Amino acid sequence: MSRSPFDLVIFDCDGVLVDSEPLALRVCLDLGAELGWPLTEDEVIDRFLGRSERAVEQQIAERLGAELAARWGEEYRARLARAIDTELTEVDGVSEALDALPVPLFCIASSGSHDKMRRTLGRTGLRERFGDERIFSASEVARGKPEPDLFLYAADRMGVAPARCAVVEDSQYGVRAARAAGMRAFGYAGGLTPAEWLAGPGTTVFDDMRKLPVLLGAS
Repeated sequence: MSRSPFDLVIFDCDGVLVDSEPLALRVCLDLGAELGWPLTEDEVIDRFLGRSERAVEQQIAERLGAELAARWGEEYRARLARAIDTELTEVDGVSEALDALPVPLFCIASSGSHDKMRRTLGRTGLRERFGDERIFSASEVARGKPEPDLFLYAADRMGVAPARCAVVEDSQYGVRAARAAGMRAFGYAGGLTPAEWLAGPGTTVFDDMRKLPVLLGAS
């Protein structure tokens, strides 16, 4: 029997399981400077963090045009892949949190592509903890975060009612999607997103992944 009011924990991937967001931030800052859209760190976090690739590329196309947006996307994927292969680590404390989860089921629902998750999760050794059948991407639904589609899809595939789901997110778009899906959000503020950007109704904000099992059991 579950020691928690939840039957399923849905994890975001980037910034929650793997510490890829600082790498992505650096690549975006470099590309913005090179291609004519200089951005601050806060602007990148506000505009791009937690969004699907197509949502980000749409913003870039609106600013720079389709040709430069396509070039940005190609360069972004290539540079980030190189950084992942040489620098990526798991989020501090996440293995301990997974080992102590008081919830019977867990899965991933990410704005990233399946190809990207295979690379990041494989690099950190986390992929085998989930298995491909418990990894879901925004590419599988019509609308990405902050819309609820991806989380509702993951819950349906896992056979769990939304009210019995907890979502662990590190972006403002992710916690908004969880709330829209009728799920309890746990906003991880140990990464790039300020805690105040994550706070809101139905949301527990925390900054140490090792605290997650206790928070899930007490909610």
